[in-house]
Parts: sequence; structure tokens; C-alpha cells
Amino acid sequence: MKNSESEKLTGGPLTGITVLDFSRVLAGPYCTMVLADLGARVIKIEKFGTGDDTRAFPPFVDAESAYFMCFNRGKESIVLDIKSPRDRKLLERLLDTSDVLVENFRPGVMDRLGYGHERLAKTHPHLIYASISGFGHSGPMSDLPGYDMVVQAMGGVMSLTGWPGERPARVGTSFGDLGAALFGVIGIVSALYKRTKNAQGERVDIGMLDCQAALMETALARYDVEGKVPTRTGDCHPSLAPFETFMAEDERFVIAAGNDQLFMLMADALGAPELVQDPDFATNDLRVRNRPKMVAAIEAITTMRPMQHWLDALNDAGVPCGAINTIDRLLNHPQLLSRNMIVKVEGQGAKPFRTAGNPIKLAAYQDIDPQEARRAPALNQHRETILAELMAGAQTYDPSSGDQSPHPTEATNTDDNPWVSTRAAV
Repeated sequence: MKNSESEKLTGGPLTGITVLDFSRVLAGPYCTMVLADLGARVIKIEKFGTGDDTRAFPPFVDAESAYFMCFNRGKESIVLDIKSPRDRKLLERLLDTSDVLVENFRPGVMDRLGYGHERLAKTHPHLIYASISGFGHSGPMSDLPGYDMVVQAMGGVMSLTGWPGERPARVGTSFGDLGAALFGVIGIVSALYKRTKNAQGERVDIGMLDCQAALMETALARYDVEGKVPTRTGDCHPSLAPFETFMAEDERFVIAAGNDQLFMLMADALGAPELVQDPDFATNDLRVRNRPKMVAAIEAITTMRPMQHWLDALNDAGVPCGAINTIDRLLNHPQLLSRNMIVKVEGQGAKPFRTAGNPIKLAAYQDIDPQEARRAPALNQHRETILAELMAGAQTYDPSSGDQSPHPTEATNTDDNPWVSTRAAV
């Protein structure tokens, strides 16, 4: 039975869960952004002076980083000096009332700060402790720094990206960071479910290289079965045909007719039933082997009419196809707009900008998919509110009622501040 708009619940499935977010840059913040989108309260622990490194990353909107705001929407911010006894006491109280800790320092940094998993597992056994690092917290490479492009290279995806005979290419987005972030969310949510059974916290250890290997689809199995190293195939699928781009009269587009039935439907939609009669195209395996001939035969037809003509014909026939959209087209794409996938984010200024929304649609909840602009916090914006809450012993808090003006912490010697001296893992 579907929920009507009036029956939808407020908050989200993670409402009541508090996350302490020690992470910065992308993998960790993206992970905690998803948790925030699902209703968790995310308190971002930032370093004195500059906060998350990405606060200085362009582009800027009214002097605020759009990069930072994209991945820190819906969070709160507090600056803590971990070497200050006052702030350490505050952090201990935050840990008492939190459910999840997320960090993406290099292994060993949190231990040196006194907040490693081994210690917190004893003092805060309820806590889900999630770490995202380049290579995880075990193995011969665990101490090495790992950044997105490093793990894209080491994890194999660059060897599969690009055109045959040309140099490897980086995937166009930070595939290494984003993959680790999403596996981190899965680990955290799984650990929270497990905690409902035994009231015990859990260690979630995410290595970016592990995640890259897990996302290699069938490449590892293909090598193990066939003994041939998979390599770059340009815009086509190595095992399916036609499953690539074709030139129309005006621009390239994709046809993904991944089985014999779809190939027959495609031939009819193109007005070329003779394609099915060609013995070289009789099966998918034969089409893969004879791909150059097949592409030439199809493009002899598609180049005669504009792309939209072919998209209409193929869609009417039920053949998967699509335009190769540039990013500007996505912002006004009717399908994305209809599913509230283009949302507005804003900082302390009054100038919102558009970015991607939450793709997790849950029928029972309305707040995980809001229509209004999501706010990203100013540095240390919520310190006084959090202090007041802890002093009062409050257990719940509505971020929308938080203090909207920054309250800087006491100045400390930044040379002694671990948030300045330590290096992020990702």
C-alpha cells in the first residue's frame, strides 16, 4: 500500500542517530552527507582556523566554497582543539551521546590523538567507529597515504578506461572516494542494525583500494577464466554488442541492445530488418567478434537522421538508448527534475546553487527528499548551541533552530593543533 503525501513520516529512517564527523575533503564527508540526507544528525568536528580543507576549494558563492557546501549540507559544525583540556571534555560528552564516529585520517592518527577505536571500544562500547583510508587498517600498505587517483590507478579502473592503444584515463569523477563513501554508508547502516540485536558497537574499516577492486565488475573473473588481461575498450562493452555509441546526423548517442531480442527490435526501429539476417550478427557472441562491421552497418543508417529521431524510434520499440548529456543538460533534465534530483544548497549567504539530490527514495519519508534549499554550516556555527545542549543534558536537537552566527573557540597555538599538523587519508 503506497503512502500518500499526508501520511508520510517526518525526519528519516536514521532520525535519532547522531554522527560525529571527523572527516574532511570527500570520501568521509560524502559518506556522512548520505547519512544526514537519511535523517541522521551529523556534527562535523573541524580544525581551528580553516576547518575542512575544502572550505578553501573553488568555485565560490559569496566567498563560500560550493565544493564544501555540496557535501556538507544538513550538517552542524563545531571547532575543537583536541589538545585543549576544555575541548577534550566536550568531545568526551559528545561521544557519550553519539552513535557513530566517522574519520578518514591515515591509520594511527586517531590513536595518537587518544580517540582510536581500541580505546573507544572500551569506554564507549555502543559506538559504531567507521574509518575510511586509502588501504584500510591492516595489510602491508596500511600506513601509506591513498588519494582518489592513486587508488583508481592501483585498483585497475584506469587500465579499463580510455581507448584501445592509448594511455589509461582517470574516471571523470572521484570514483575512488565516492565508492569508498558508499561502502562506508553500507557498513555503518549494517552495524547500526546489528546493534539493535546486541547493543554493541562495531568497527567499520573501509579501504579505498578494496572498494575499487570490488567495483571491477567481472574484470577479475574474466581474467581468471580466460587468461587474458582485460584492457581499454573505449565506449563499448567488452562482452555485449551493440552496447556503445553511434553517430547520428548531428551527434553521438548510445544504443544498448544487449541481447538477441533487443537486437531484432533495434533493427526494426532503424528500418533495417536485414541486419538480423546477416550471419555475422546472428548472436551476441558473433556481434562482439564482428563489432567493426556491425558498427559500420548501423552507422550507415543512423547518420542519415538526427539523434532525436532515432531516440524516439528506439524508445518506442523498447530498445535501451540515450543521449550523451553534458552536465548543463542534467540541471534541466525532465526525468531528474520529476524525481527531485536537482536540489538547491546554500551557505550563510542568500544565493543558493543547484546540485544533485538524494537518490534514495523511501515511500514513508518526505524529509529525506526536501524541496527547499539545504543549508551547509559556517565554521563553528553550532558550538554554543551544542554546549548549551550538553549542559542542559538534552538528548534531541533540531538543527533548523540552531544558532546562525559563528562563535569562534578560544585561540590556540596552531603549531600544536593536531587538526593542522595531521594529514588526511583521502
